[in-house]
Amino acid sequence: MTTHEKIPENQNQNQSQEQPQPQPPRSHLSAAGLRARGWTPGMVRQLLGEPDLLRVNPHFHSAPQTRLYSVERVEATERSEEFRAASAVAARRSAAARAAALRMRREVLARIAAEPIDVPLLAPDRLAALAVEHRNRLDGERALWRWRHVATPTTVDSAEPCALDRWKVDYLRHRLTRYDEILDELYGRTGRAAAEELLQRRVYAAISKAYPHLAQECERQLRERECGQSPE
Repeated sequence: MTTHEKIPENQNQNQSQEQPQPQPPRSHLSAAGLRARGWTPGMVRQLLGEPDLLRVNPHFHSAPQTRLYSVERVEATERSEEFRAASAVAARRSAAARAAALRMRREVLARIAAEPIDVPLLAPDRLAALAVEHRNRLDGERALWRWRHVATPTTVDSAEPCALDRWKVDYLRHRLTRYDEILDELYGRTGRAAAEELLQRRVYAAISKAYPHLAQECERQLRERECGQSPE
């Protein structure tokens, strides 16, 4: 393009329309906005007190009004000695809470790692019979509460080998459900999710060691559980 050529007027208009328009400066901050700046609820109550503006929740009119605080007042408070002192206290408390949570998580995992897991050693025919019996009982119970589910009892001789292996692992896991009591004691405590994952891995590993021919099925079930799927 030479220097004397002109860009069409409509092209200039299109380019100007495509450019993002600057947003007006924010005049107020919500509780979430304050949290992003390092404020805790206690700091808000102590240093800011009542909000400067109350606004109706745009999504849920029955919800409490949104509390908004003037940016000018927030910034002025953040320059004060009181804010710096309160911020330092909050940081120390947060660090202490994280350290306590980490310590508790380690204690929980150590307990699960030390818990002995005893898999019952059964003769092949006995394990197969108990596994099918366990499967038929669960299938019958499922028919009572699941709409349109019809119980289909089966036998060891009619079961597919892959299905029979799955039922064997399910039965052995059922025999080991006493370990769920340990998890119940950890309800709501930090580290429970990690403890549950570790316990599942240890149970499947113990079954695989006691019954090597079920190792592949144990790996399959564990993989599906880790993917959030039902192993059934």
